[in-house]
Amino acid sequence: MAQLVRRKDYIYGYQVRTSIVFYQKQNHEEILYWLKEKLKYGYVRQRNDGMAEYTVVGFKEVLEVIRLLYPYLRLKKILADHMIRLIESHPKKMSPSELIRVSELVDETAKFTYSKKRTNTCDTIRAFLKDANLFPVETEA
Repeated sequence: MAQLVRRKDYIYGYQVRTSIVFYQKQNHEEILYWLKEKLKYGYVRQRNDGMAEYTVVGFKEVLEVIRLLYPYLRLKKILADHMIRLIESHPKKMSPSELIRVSELVDETAKFTYSKKRTNTCDTIRAFLKDANLFPVETEA
């Protein structure tokens, strides 16, 4: 998944975060530890609802895991394509217009996930940049 995370210590107020999360009932969580050992990234945690999750966070790590698993994907292959495009096009130096462009890609990935609590979208970013007088200047052609 890709997320837009509010960060007060970021110049443009938001961070783009990428992650992959695998879920399993806690009584079968050993498969998550096995997967973590194979992939070499991330962490496993137990949730309060009887589920365990193995999470990998970060552009480099997520891209590597996607590339490793890509040939085996069926249900999430289109999402993987979007994530690869997002990660590979993420700029080293962010600008307001780049943040908007990347946040549009984040919004595209959200169509393939099941988030119930997603509140930060490209529109949120636009509003924040406008309120902070950081919105990119648009000129007419």
